[in-house]
Amino acid sequence: MWLGGGVNVMPGVEIGDGTVVGAGSVVTRTLPANVLAAGVPCRVIREITAQDKLGFAL
Repeated sequence: MWLGGGVNVMPGVEIGDGTVVGAGSVVTRTLPANVLAAGVPCRVIREITAQDKLGFAL
């Protein structure tokens, strides 16, 4: 999981493995694994694919 700067995660919310949350987001709901999410409130933008992971050690 990667969290951008200034992310607020509300109590009881879970964030799945490999998920990336954009800076300044407010996470109000549980996020699944391997997605890109951002916004206020935070929403899933898209899945993170194997192609996205090339060159990064997660």
